[in-house]
Amino acid sequence: MRIEIWADLVCPWAYIGKRRLERALKGWTGESAEVVWRPYRIDPTAPAVSEPIDEVMRDPFVEEALQSCGPESGADGELFQVSELAAAEGIEGEWGAVWRANTHDAHRLLVLAEEEGGPALQDAVAERLLRAHFVEGRDIADHEVLTAIAADAGSGRGGELSAGGGDRRVRELLLTGKAEGVSTSPTFVVNGMSLTGAQDPALIVDFLTEAADRRPRELPEEVERMRRAEALLALRDPLGALELLVPLLDEHGSDRAVRLLAARAYFQSAQLGRARRALEELVSDGADDAYAHLLLGRTLRRQGERELAEPHLRLAAVMDPDLA
Repeated sequence: MRIEIWADLVCPWAYIGKRRLERALKGWTGESAEVVWRPYRIDPTAPAVSEPIDEVMRDPFVEEALQSCGPESGADGELFQVSELAAAEGIEGEWGAVWRANTHDAHRLLVLAEEEGGPALQDAVAERLLRAHFVEGRDIADHEVLTAIAADAGSGRGGELSAGGGDRRVRELLLTGKAEGVSTSPTFVVNGMSLTGAQDPALIVDFLTEAADRRPRELPEEVERMRRAEALLALRDPLGALELLVPLLDEHGSDRAVRLLAARAYFQSAQLGRARRALEELVSDGADDAYAHLLLGRTLRRQGERELAEPHLRLAAVMDPDLA
């Protein structure tokens, strides 16, 4: 059984949640479980160069970002609560982050560690990253710090960060999490079920017991990618949808469903020239596609080509009155 932890490494509840999951697994008597880390960003606007956290904690944008990190993570009043909980979970040392760090590269390091040594090595790197940020006061956006953390955990991939290692995988996983509805750090996902927040170990065991009984139907990777791209379009993220569609366009560029989904993303992202070309090809290949005619008409109208647009809009309405 695979347990995914969707979390940000600067979220204190991710560290506490990790400890509580470990306690839950000690009493777990079900099938063997492996834990994998997946990226989530609570503060995606954090600058590339870290800032002292005490200088930015009163920034309303930072405060808002922290609301997606478990319960009550922002104000000073919670610092003592979190530090006490951390101590109760066996996290030793003086608690308190020093840096507002951009965690994109730290997530890349976790991806590289998983590729190198599987979930066990990845979890060892995650533990050291969390401790470095919350206890040791180190800057986990700094490549030298990240490389040293990787080496300490037994990973030799830290040097690949400067060459962009793991970047595409992290960006795809962030989009996957968004498409799947992940909106809190941490979120535990097992067999399509999710549990949000750093819950009590007993509740985690109940969750694992219920999730273990599920056997969701496994879909081909291409179908999953299409489904997630559709979800991103519904969330008004057409550029994210296009990023997920790149491999499908490369490998299945003649597939009509892939081409139409890409055309929708072009239209939604105001790439009207690309949308028009894609839709004109679709209409040429299949004149009976009412939706392609509708979207082509709307694209032409947005380009100011009303005379060219009207025949497609009328034809779409005749072919499918629901599109009128």
